Amino acid sequence: MKIPYLLSLVTWLPVIGAGLILAVFKNDQANAIKKFATGWFGLVFVVSLALLGYDRAAGGMQFIEDFQWIPIIGARYQMGADGVAVLLIVLTTLLGVIASLSSWEYIAKREKEYYVLLLLLQAAVVGVFGAMDLFLFYLFFEVSLVPMYFLIGIWGGERRLYAAIKFFLYTLVGSVVMLLGVLKIYFLTQDMALTSQITAATLDNIAAGGTAGRALLDQAATAAGAGGTFNIMYLHAVGSVMPMGTMQVLLFFAFAIGFAIKVPMWPFHTWLPDAHVEAPTAGSVILAGILLKLGTYGFFRFNLPMFPKASLDLSYFGGRFGVRHIMITLAIIGIIYGALAAMYFVVKENGDVKKLVAYSSVSSMGIVILGLFSLNPNGVNGAVLHMINHGIYSAALFLLVGIIYERRHTRIVSEFGGLSHVMPGYATVFLVMTMTAIGLPLLCVFISEFLAMRGAFEANPWWAAWAALGIILNAGYMLWLYQRMFFGNVENPKNQSLSDMSGREWAYMLPLVILSLWIGAYPKPFLDYVQRPVNTVVRQVRPTYPIPGAPVTPQVAERVER
Repeated sequence: MKIPYLLSLVTWLPVIGAGLILAVFKNDQANAIKKFATGWFGLVFVVSLALLGYDRAAGGMQFIEDFQWIPIIGARYQMGADGVAVLLIVLTTLLGVIASLSSWEYIAKREKEYYVLLLLLQAAVVGVFGAMDLFLFYLFFEVSLVPMYFLIGIWGGERRLYAAIKFFLYTLVGSVVMLLGVLKIYFLTQDMALTSQITAATLDNIAAGGTAGRALLDQAATAAGAGGTFNIMYLHAVGSVMPMGTMQVLLFFAFAIGFAIKVPMWPFHTWLPDAHVEAPTAGSVILAGILLKLGTYGFFRFNLPMFPKASLDLSYFGGRFGVRHIMITLAIIGIIYGALAAMYFVVKENGDVKKLVAYSSVSSMGIVILGLFSLNPNGVNGAVLHMINHGIYSAALFLLVGIIYERRHTRIVSEFGGLSHVMPGYATVFLVMTMTAIGLPLLCVFISEFLAMRGAFEANPWWAAWAALGIILNAGYMLWLYQRMFFGNVENPKNQSLSDMSGREWAYMLPLVILSLWIGAYPKPFLDYVQRPVNTVVRQVRPTYPIPGAPVTPQVAERVER
């Protein structure tokens, strides 16, 4: 049975839950608020599971909702999801439950406001993944900053205000630059000389078999002629006929800067370690597990299909250097730099485990960008799956850091040692997630890194070779970290009486362990969700690229004949 307005339900249920907490509960009812909020997150997660009914064989955008919203500017309330968005939304709702449950002991002040902000943050993130209107997307994208700013600024560590302001200003600057690109691409939809070049075949390719999505494209084409449209799929069509030149390059970077700060890519990453170190555990879980994906999702949903010629460019800046080279270079630097910085916090005498995990995210997100800009099905499939996998293992690592911090109130690596003797359950889960982060076969990261690296190698073997150096360093610092924390004898008296994981902690860690094992051992169901959306994007960027198993387009047929 199909649930009507399913995406809106998943998006706005957290807002309703936040309203109920504000209206029903008093400030001193901390236990009741925690239980209600966690139960409400659980309800949203259960409802979101209906999205897994997405028809993977049909592909295209599904669960579409369309209402008139701000007609004077052509903005509509349009929601829809393809397989990529479905997986990210379900991951978001799952991590919402986990973040709420992990906060029960950690958050001991202003619980009412805390859980309200956590619910509002989830609503904004789901809205980002479900929006089919660029104006609506931008609204959700911006709103997501506000709850995280307060979560860090109120419930963070000693330098929480500095970290919160730095996070907000960095991302706000990127968003303002992106807004200029949003306005320009909107005005381009009114350029009849440009939009008249869009063919029915182009619209069919963008709709990718989705009949409802194709109908929205026709509606958007009419709206564009009458004064402009923000329909994301129609903007893809506009980008496909936009000539390669300064305008497309500028628009590409207007969006890219906003998304690169969010990822974050090197050198826009400096806000991330501070935000992670100062954020409460649940804040780090949502930040690493979900918010960073807003940037990589933006590249997948906007930069690649909306500016295909710029994404593919290898020569705009003269000779053999182009836009794509810039993205690949920054990705590779991020992979290696993030790994080296993380290793530094293992070696450093007062190295912070949380900072190590934060820098590992910079490295891991570099692999996603590398896979995306390989611009072939293997690389992009690997990049998209790596978004999911990073959400799983990075959230797990931050939760594990939070567990030991609640017991010792320190995250300094040298403070530990021999923990496997006193916390065997904790040591086992940490080992699984360490091996996941390394990319051990039969754990989730292996398949996504393999596909991303295979795609990079297909595009340019040197790209893969440099990225492989970062992956080797990643294995080095993760194994070294585990050795320092868990092997040897318990020499610090403060560690001798530590309790192992509680039932509540097992409850929020086991789903992540199971997901890592499931995706690692049998990734097919997850790849089935993303394969058709990925093929659609690759074909929009490279119309003549032959995709195995995909229908042959006229451009591919012409290339084969030649």
